[in-house]
Order: sequence, then C-alpha cells, then structure tokens
Amino acid sequence: MTQAPAPIEAVIVAGGFGTRLLPLTARRPKHLLDVGGVPFLEHQIARLARAGVQHIVLATSYHADMFEPILGDGSRWGIRISYVLEEVPLGTGGAIRNVAEALSPNPDGAVVILNGDVLSGHDLAGQLADFETPRDGRAVDVSLHLVPVADARAFGCVPTDDAGRVLDFVEKSDNPVTNQINAGCYIFRRRVIDTIPVGREVSVERETFPGLVADDALVVGFVDSAYWRDVGTPQALVDAAVDVVLGVAPTPAVEAVPSGARIAADAEVAAGAVVGGGSVVMSGAVVADGAQVRGSVVMTGAVIEADAVVAASVVGPGARVGKAAILDGVTVGDDAVIADGATLAAGDRVDVGAQVG
Repeated sequence: MTQAPAPIEAVIVAGGFGTRLLPLTARRPKHLLDVGGVPFLEHQIARLARAGVQHIVLATSYHADMFEPILGDGSRWGIRISYVLEEVPLGTGGAIRNVAEALSPNPDGAVVILNGDVLSGHDLAGQLADFETPRDGRAVDVSLHLVPVADARAFGCVPTDDAGRVLDFVEKSDNPVTNQINAGCYIFRRRVIDTIPVGREVSVERETFPGLVADDALVVGFVDSAYWRDVGTPQALVDAAVDVVLGVAPTPAVEAVPSGARIAADAEVAAGAVVGGGSVVMSGAVVADGAQVRGSVVMTGAVIEADAVVAASVVGPGARVGKAAILDGVTVGDDAVIADGATLAAGDRVDVGAQVG
C-alpha cells in the first residue's frame, strides 16, 4: 500500500519586538500592523494556504496574546493555526526549534518557514515542488528562496552551483560574490529541525545553514525574482501597503483597488478631501474637507484635519494631524497630536501620545 504524503506544515517566526518600526510597535507586534487593508500576517497565511499548507504554527513572543483574537484558528482559510510562545528570545533558529513539538513527527515532512516581516509574491508552490525533487537520488534537506538584487552590497549573499546547491553564506561585502540574497522563506525537512540546539539563541542564517552546508547536507536555492519586500521599517510598511492597494504586490489576502485607495466602510472622508496613490484609511478614521492623503496609511480612529497634507506617511491609531499641517515621509505614533500648520519632514517619528508644534 502506498503511504499517503505527509501534510505540509509551516512556521511563521513572529516573535520580534519590531524596534525598527517604533513608535508603531509600542502597543502591538509588527506582524499585526495593517498592510494594504489587512494585518500583515494575513498575507502570509493566505499564501501558505493557497500553496497547500494545512497547518501553520505561529512562533510568538512580544504581545503574544494579541495574535489569536485577530487570526483565530485558521478555519477561514481552511487550515489550522497553532500558537507557541517563546518566553525568552531564541533567535530565528531557536524560535523554529521551540515549536517542534507542535509539528508532525514525520521526519520526511516538509515544513515551510517564513520570517514574519517579508511580503513576497514568489512561487511558493513551485519551491515546494522543487524541494520534493531529489538530486542524484538524495532528498533535499533545506530549500531557501533566493532573490536576485541589483546591488547586493547591503546584504549577505548566497552563492549556488549550476545545480542550485548552496555553496556558502557570505556576509555583506563591498565585492559580493553573487547578487543572490536570502529572501526569508525556507523549507525544512522535518528531521532537520530536531538538529537545532534546544533552549538557547540560534541564528539560522549564521549558525544553522552554514553548519548544514559544512556537514554536506543537501541545501538548495530556489531563485525567484518575483515581488519581495522586507516590511521592517515605517517607510517599507508604507511602500508595501501602497503596492498591495495598487496591485503591484500580488497577494491572495485582498484585491487591488482600481480607484487607488482602500477606505474602510465606516471611515469618514469629506467630499472635498483627496485620498489616493495607494492610500489606506482604516476603520473610524476621519479625513476632513480639503485634506490630501497620498500614498499613506491612516490607522484606526486617526483624524486628518482640514487642508492638511499627508504624503508617504503612517498616522497611528487615534492620532490627530492638525489643520494645514504637512507630513511627508513621517511616522506618527498612537494618540499623538500634530499642531495646526506644523511641517514634519521625511524620517521624522512622533512618539505615542506626543504633541508636536
């Protein structure tokens, strides 16, 4: 009798503090910030479900109690979601090892691992099929999604041979040996996860992967140049949201908006206001007459007063942007207040509850 294939599982590493995204992450994990109309993790969950994943384990830590009320048990995607708490920081590898008991014990099963802050449109089903294709009779141990970039100097890079086998993991350099970089989506053979040390901080990038290559494990690269973005900074979050709204970033979680803005049904946008450029205006937000919101995210309950201009910015929940204020590339924390007529420039961050101007 032919044995049924093991169910495909996944782990989303979602325990980071999101310090690069402060002040937006002062009260919530970065993985639940809105990107294009839904919490970021919904994009990843929907992609995993579409690729045939049946069980997802969320490795959580910071504000761990907030995930399940928002994402539930997975039934709305036709899958099952489990939650495992990381009580102390364990690094990427340690977080994966920490959830091992929540996974199927089948040593040959495929486990997709996603970094919880990467928005990608790459061919995950294709990567899974490639992972299950033996090389010279050997089963693949680990597959890494690699993306080619124009300039790899700011990244560590991952050279591969003609057969796609990973040769090395090279730290960032002024003279990169390849333009292929690690894109934060891996597929592990289940048994490999059990080789990661228990109970201590482990980096898959600096320890696990180089160790596997040194031990002659079969580690391969799956090169795909489709849409990919790290959403770990406020500007990247805004850019990703715009890409989702305008359809530049393909995602099964939401549909693109031809009008160029996603506005919640209960948001209030005055007839004389202009909202576009891929903007998102969330539930309970208000955009007053004469205000302009371009390529920005206006979060729940935020208020943009008359004649204000908000461009390429994030305005946090409950924050208020005063009349005729100008924001360009600015991050405004929860409940902050920007005074009438104030001007803030690219890179400015306004702390939670602060008053500016």
